[in-house]
Amino acid sequence: MFGLSRLSYETQKKIIIVSFLVVPLGLLALFAYLPVLNMIWYSFTDWNGYSAKEFLGFENYKTIFTDPEYFRVFKVSLYYFFATFIQLAIALYFATILSFKVKFKNFFKGVLFFPYLLNGVAIGFMFLFFFRPDGTLDTVLTAIGLEGLITQWLGNPNVINYSLAGVSVWRYMGFNFIIFLGAISSISGEIYEAAEMDGANRWQQFRYIIFPSIRIIISLNLILAISGALSAFEIPYIMTGGANGSATFVIQTVNTAFKYGKIGLGSAMAVLLLIIVVIVSSIQKKFFGEGE
Repeated sequence: MFGLSRLSYETQKKIIIVSFLVVPLGLLALFAYLPVLNMIWYSFTDWNGYSAKEFLGFENYKTIFTDPEYFRVFKVSLYYFFATFIQLAIALYFATILSFKVKFKNFFKGVLFFPYLLNGVAIGFMFLFFFRPDGTLDTVLTAIGLEGLITQWLGNPNVINYSLAGVSVWRYMGFNFIIFLGAISSISGEIYEAAEMDGANRWQQFRYIIFPSIRIIISLNLILAISGALSAFEIPYIMTGGANGSATFVIQTVNTAFKYGKIGLGSAMAVLLLIIVVIVSSIQKKFFGEGE
């Protein structure tokens, strides 16, 4: 019987590598790439999920860009897109501060990271009480004499998306914070000591030591945060269900495909979201990657 022992070392190594890769690559193709290819095919058809498919070409894509009902959700995504930069700035700010000697450092680390550990459904219901009329936020504003700012936080179309984007910032800031803190902590303490001996203050240490050292991590977090902002779903869906002008692109996609039975149009929206995320991530990576 012909065995592996008769083969050369290089051949044996290749066979072993291929053997270990067959199953994971097969599962990846079956549960990731094949569904994406099917989704792309569905996006060119008129299909309700069970009847025969009718090929439409690019009609579904034209509908997305010409029908205000589908195109206006892009505006909602901008709230989460800009909130992403606020979230990263806050996370980097606290990570930088807590990388130095601060009293109760571990306590503050736990406080900042704790929201990310909470279940999204629990957060949604918690902030429903926070934003409801005469709720926590209204009570605090009244106590400090700012009752004139009180409004329908989840009922006013002009305010609702700011409220929901703020919840997303509160929830996901801890994740970015802990990633930044880990990256900053990996910087050798001798570099800080040398900088202090040269008279560098905290801002100069951040600008010339911390920021250049964690630039790749910032780029990675920015890519993940922007992708998450464009595909926001959990918080707005739980808290409002997309009502009062809070429907994000993903909520609209899910409703179109499964609530109204327009699988083809919903697939086109999903494909378009994928393309947008890839383009935005590529532009950001090229822009932020200069000088690496």
